[in-house]
Order: sequence, then structure tokens, then C-alpha cells
Amino acid sequence: MTDTPRLPEGYEISTDPARIDAARVHRWLSTDAYWALGRSREKQDDAIGGSLNFGVHDTLSGGQVAYARVVTDRATFAWLCDVYVDPSVRGKGIGTALVACVREELRSYGVKRVMLATHDAHGVYAGLGFRPLERPDHWMLLALE
Repeated sequence: MTDTPRLPEGYEISTDPARIDAARVHRWLSTDAYWALGRSREKQDDAIGGSLNFGVHDTLSGGQVAYARVVTDRATFAWLCDVYVDPSVRGKGIGTALVACVREELRSYGVKRVMLATHDAHGVYAGLGFRPLERPDHWMLLALE
């Protein structure tokens, strides 16, 4: 890793819950994110309410253009999920800068372990310091479906 990626000019990141456009986030995730297709608005609102949320906003319009959610105790562990960048602004480095900001925020709490799951963005996350599990046989999953 070299320098921390920065947002392009004209965008800002906020963790203010009041700035999260919950309707937009729900639309993005429930219709365009393979991991959340069909997620109900109620379920998404509950997820937002129980998480540390990051929004990227256009500084001129104020509109939200990206989102990331972190489930964390803000002390020892975090799970990064629901990272989404609106298709209209993809390719500008917004997603990379967003995840870098999440990483630094969690570092400021002293969190030592951040997990995530991805189907198709391994290279993006590897560039920010994420790596495959060294001992996946130590991890287990309980699916409550």
C-alpha cells in the first residue's frame, strides 16, 4: 500500500446517519447488488440502524453517490458489507477512496480485524490491504435461513 486513496474533487464522505439516503441505498442494493437482491426496505432500514454507515455525497447537489456499511463493536472486530457505488460515477476511484476511509475510521477505534466477502472485487480490496483468510478452516458459518 502506498498513499491513502482520495476522493475526486466534488465529493465528500460522511458518517452522519441523517445524511444517508435510505430509499436510494435500498433501491441500489435490492435491485442491483447480487448479495442483496430483493432485500426488503424494512430489513435494509434495520441494517442501517444497527451499523456504522458511510455515504459519499456530491458536494454540489448533496446527492448520495455511494454507500458502505460496517457491522462493528468499534473495539475489536468489524465486518465491511453493502459497499455500492452508483453506476453513473463508477471508474472515478470513489469506491476505493470510500473503503480506504472506512479502513482508517476503523483503525482510529483500534479495531484489529476487518472481514468482508466479495464475489468479484478481490483486486480492489487487495489494493487496500485485504487478503484471503490464512486459515479458512478456523472459520465457521451458521446460516439461519
